[in-house]
Order: sequence, then structure tokens, then C-alpha cells
Amino acid sequence: MGLLTAGEPLSWAETKKYADFVRREGAKQFVRLWRKHLNSTGAALFWGDEIEYILVRIDPETKEASLLLMAAELLPYLQWEETHSPPGTPIEMLWRPEYAAYMIEGTPGKPFGHLPEYLNTVEYNMQRRRDLVQKRLPENCYIMCLTTFPRLGCPNFTYPPAPPTPNSGASRSIFYPENAIFGAHPRFKTLTRNIRERRGSKVAINLPIFRDVNTPNPFIEDLTLYHDGKDPSATSAALPDHVYLDAMGFGMGCCCLQVTFQGCCVSEARMLYDQLTTICPIVMALSAATPAIRGYLLDVDCRWGIISGAVDDRTEEERGVKVA
Repeated sequence: MGLLTAGEPLSWAETKKYADFVRREGAKQFVRLWRKHLNSTGAALFWGDEIEYILVRIDPETKEASLLLMAAELLPYLQWEETHSPPGTPIEMLWRPEYAAYMIEGTPGKPFGHLPEYLNTVEYNMQRRRDLVQKRLPENCYIMCLTTFPRLGCPNFTYPPAPPTPNSGASRSIFYPENAIFGAHPRFKTLTRNIRERRGSKVAINLPIFRDVNTPNPFIEDLTLYHDGKDPSATSAALPDHVYLDAMGFGMGCCCLQVTFQGCCVSEARMLYDQLTTICPIVMALSAATPAIRGYLLDVDCRWGIISGAVDDRTEEERGVKVA
């Protein structure tokens, strides 16, 4: 995921000074790499999975589930083999931080190959990753493969409890607390703040409510319970018949399974892309992986719409809301 390993990220005010330069040089770099590798052949097909896991705590008395803000404590233990082994030592699994303080990302130590026998090792490696994390977790805490925690954004959905800070912090969310963002690396809060500052407002995600016979029509949520009313724009983007979300964490705080391929040549990469382009939307819909958020049932199939809204940094002019 290209984590920063040295230096400090730039604020939006600093970044926009170099925006044109980055766009121009990035396009040039892409063209150079494309020409360099266009006719390359002879490489082997490699692929691998990336799984974003969610950490959950079950209260032993009330049996209520909450998100465990423990990723920063876990990662040094999980990365010990990688950081303490001599260069060139085979590593069984790799671990990386993710956006939320209740998320971790695990991958195989090296990519799988094209031979059928590699398929026999995939599930075993996945299970080994889960076992390693589970052994490090306290009692009543679990590693899970959930795309979206159903109570994400509800009051006290984290452990330890962390209140939102709508008047300060990176996101200014009335639902999503600052402490739920992974704080041991500057990337995540910087992204959150820069998107909000470039956009000129908080992100606004409106997801259609799932309707049944008991759903009010229209469905209009009373959001005054979540803020003090000092900021009139705190909930002004909320739409009727939708569940309103106002932070990058609602999208980037979702988990998923991703698979990355390296084709042996450009032609094979194109073939893989064309085949997967038709399959992936169907599988995503069949997964029905995001049935609920903020305690409400949603009329959506997957996290795609949530994530796209969570990183929408377009200004009002770019969104067509306001004439420049």
C-alpha cells in the first residue's frame, strides 16, 4: 500500500503547490514504464491475496460486540519475524497497518505461483494468519473477516470507548471518533484531513435504507442527537430515505479480501483483466457483504459505493453543485 517510511506527509496547503508537477511527471513516468515493459516476456505469473481483518471484543457480561482498538499494539509482535530475520530469510506471512485502529492487513510472505499445487497452500496460509493473531489477543477478543461492522458509527462502538470530536481532529465526524483512526502512522489522518480540506467540507455518504413494512416513509433520521447544533453544516448533506455517513473511516474502515496478479506479459495481464472485469461485479453482489452500518439495514450489496464516497475530494464546482 506504499506506506511512508521516511519523512513526513504534506498538508493539503503544501501538497497543492506541487499538484501540477506531480500530475505532469506522473504521466511521463507512466509512459516511460509502459514503453519499457510493453514487449517484455518471460516472467512467470504470480498472484497473492491481501486480507484486511477486523478486531472485535465481546463484553463478557452484556455480550455486546465492539471494535477493538488494538492494531498498534499487535503489529510489533506480528512483524517480529520480518523485522528480526536476516535479509533473504523466507517469511511465512507479512503484516501491515490499515486505516482503522481496529484493522490489520495480512498477506503471504511471498506470492503464489502459476502451478496447481500452489492452490493447496492458500487456505492453510490464511488459517495460519488468523491463528497467529488470535493467540495474541486478550480473552473475549477475536480476529474476524467482516467487511463492515454493523454498529460502525453507533455510540460507543469501540473498545475502549472513544467519543467523536466533531469540532476538532482530522475528520470532524459526528459519528466516527478520531481514536478509531490508526494513529501510529501519519498517513491515515493526513489523508482524512487533506480530503476534507480539498473538498471544502466533510465527505457526505448517503446509502439507501433497506425497506420493510415497518420502515417509516419517508425515513428521516433525527441527527440532532449526535451534535450540539453549533455547526449548521454538520448534517446538512443528509438525504431522506438514506443512512448518512460523514467520515472517510466509514469507507476505509471497511475490510475486504483482495487478490493481486502479475501477468507474465502485457497480453496475459490484459486477458486476466478482461476476464475478471465481468466476474468481479457479480461476485461482489453475491457476497452481500455490507448489509448494515450505523445499526441500520442497507439496500446495497458491497462496500464499493461507501468507499468511493469516503474518498470523494472533489470541490463543489467539480461535483456540479456550484457554478465556478
